[in-house]
Amino acid sequence: MRLLPHDASFFSYFEQQGQKTVEGCRAFLEMVENPTDLDRRAERIKQIEHECDEITHAVVAGLHKTFITPLDRNDIYRLITKMDDIMDMVEAAADRLALYDVRQMTTEVAELARCLVSGAEHVLGAVSGIRDLGKSDGILQHCIEVNRLENVADAILRSALARLFREEKDPITVIKWKEIYETLESATDRCEDVANIIEGVLLENS
Repeated sequence: MRLLPHDASFFSYFEQQGQKTVEGCRAFLEMVENPTDLDRRAERIKQIEHECDEITHAVVAGLHKTFITPLDRNDIYRLITKMDDIMDMVEAAADRLALYDVRQMTTEVAELARCLVSGAEHVLGAVSGIRDLGKSDGILQHCIEVNRLENVADAILRSALARLFREEKDPITVIKWKEIYETLESATDRCEDVANIIEGVLLENS
């Protein structure tokens, strides 16, 4: 138990980052479901990613200024940077869709995007819960769902690549889609990294 007051603003930053991540993932899904004006949509996602960077920088600056932190300093740093990595991946995937001028989306990219939105929503639920570590069961349920969704995304990726290599004859198109698929699956990996860090925090504070 902490005997001295600590700076609770870190929890607000986690929640802001989670909300921005959900916003960015939903914007990407909209980009996939309505593939028009790709440059404008990609630019909006880039702006959200920049806002996530600003939150990350604020947390790191806060760590340097705060004597007593609500969680272990290393856990705070790892948590915010792994959350930031999610939007880095989403922004990279959006940038590729715009750069390659992809107008015909695939079933698999939509499935990965929906999986990512769900993962981001559960990340938000988990990070919002760590204000009160006494309610660990609810937090753990979010983490378990994030892990499940990462497994789903991994299966979608394998299926997508198998179909891509089997059906697509143009090697340039294969390279483009392979990069986009793998980037999106990596974003779900980062969601799982966040969930794993939170599970570790729960264990340390149980």
